[in-house]
Amino acid sequence: MSKDLVFLKLGGSLITEKTKTSVSRTDVIARLAKEIAAALKATPALHLVLGHGSGSFGHVPAKKYSTRSGVRTEAEWGGFIEVWQQAQSLNRIVMDALNLAGVPVIAFPPSASVMAKNGKLHSWDLSPVKSALEANLVPVVYGDVVFDTELGGTILSTEDLFVYLAQHLNPARILLAGDEGGVYEDYIAKTNVIKEITPSNFPAASPGEAAGADVTGGMAGKVKTMVDLVQLIPSIQVNIFSGLEGGNIQRALYGEKMGTLIVNR
Repeated sequence: MSKDLVFLKLGGSLITEKTKTSVSRTDVIARLAKEIAAALKATPALHLVLGHGSGSFGHVPAKKYSTRSGVRTEAEWGGFIEVWQQAQSLNRIVMDALNLAGVPVIAFPPSASVMAKNGKLHSWDLSPVKSALEANLVPVVYGDVVFDTELGGTILSTEDLFVYLAQHLNPARILLAGDEGGVYEDYIAKTNVIKEITPSNFPAASPGEAAGADVTGGMAGKVKTMVDLVQLIPSIQVNIFSGLEGGNIQRALYGEKMGTLIVNR
């Protein structure tokens, strides 16, 4: 679409209390929304696709019912609906904050438009997403349940969605904002952030797993997905950083590199 197109994910660890079921960080979400609004106002050429994780909302019932592994029984379909309700509930909180901050957002729930096959995103009509971008709106996607031609149902993470979108929209950068300063060499002590990860030094980098329930792979899964993506589309740069520090989202949208950079070198 444009060299000014950026994907930004607000991680579940950033916008929810991951160790407390269905508790959002409303003050953090409000601040992030204001930073996004300020960045868009200051850089009119910037086009943005927003995504967010499910954190303590969707991951808890998803783990209980093993929804990502497939949905067949009546009880599992009940879990499927519960995950959907939780994901939608958090999305509403995020959308309300973005609207209040003046960001022209419109949500694209994956459960309504995405089909998977054996746990992988198979088809998605992106015409509405492209039309939203052309109208200078901000599409919002999020980790959600989807129907699956082989598994019945499954869950796709925001990173899964970003990978598919990247192949069709070609963003310049993907920004993954969480509650950590980046990917750590020493995850327990958290003293040394890996400045750069490339296909050649991965998997020497060994990111730790996320606290709380996380059925979509934690930090290790995110890094692996993004390393694969930059090999597929070498022009993309991925930045993993903390959104908890005030101003970081805004600076990242302006192009400042912080935390861990994933590139194909």
